Amino acid sequence: MKRVTLAAVLMAVFTLNNVVSASATPSSEKRAKYEKTGHVFWDIPIEEKLVAFTFDDGPDPTFTPQILDALKKYKAKATFFVIGEEAERYPEIVKRQASEGHEIGNHTYRHHFRDGYSPAMLKKELDKNSEVIKSLTGIKPTLFRPIAGYYDEEIVDTAIEGGYNVILWSWHQETRDWSRPGAAKITQNVISDTRPGDVIIFHDAGGDRSQTVKAVEDILETLYKNGYQCTTVSDLLYRSNSPLPAPLH
Repeated sequence: MKRVTLAAVLMAVFTLNNVVSASATPSSEKRAKYEKTGHVFWDIPIEEKLVAFTFDDGPDPTFTPQILDALKKYKAKATFFVIGEEAERYPEIVKRQASEGHEIGNHTYRHHFRDGYSPAMLKKELDKNSEVIKSLTGIKPTLFRPIAGYYDEEIVDTAIEGGYNVILWSWHQETRDWSRPGAAKITQNVISDTRPGDVIIFHDAGGDRSQTVKAVEDILETLYKNGYQCTTVSDLLYRSNSPLPAPLH
């Protein structure tokens, strides 16, 4: 058996981190190229004081219900990009999300970062998760968020061919809540530069999200005091100045 050294493991971790970092590095030229497809979005051009809260990696039995409670308190709507395996594990949470008017997006079935990646594998992941979501909500998802925000031409083309719009997030609204910087820091990251049409990214699973729960409550209170409301990504798209392209089937 081939011996795996610590140096090799560290190099693999370093390489993966660099790949993820590179994929998330803002590039106006790269962004413009994909925006021209009419199916890839970072933020939505809109004049109304509306923003979209988005949550990745759930559902989680502890933190997702708390976030739903906070959203309900402020009559806010959000978009949850769920993992198929977790949706199957906690179906009642997904059903609650849908019944309370939230939007369910596709975040792949297994959430394995480029594990055996190919267009065929991504299509399989999207299709399987779509079946899970539709079985629980009666609605086929039309939004897809790539894992770790990584996208390339093959990923985008596969998603569009599957009838999806690819949703990233506003560059100035990367909350980094996954790093647990503290609820106050997460809150400040959002409210310090809120703009109409922002797509804000949070995570409701994948670890201890108690800071996210507290921040969401504080952000909602502040935004609503300043005349903002929270809606789904699809609602922002339909309200935007640019008409939403018809999904490809």
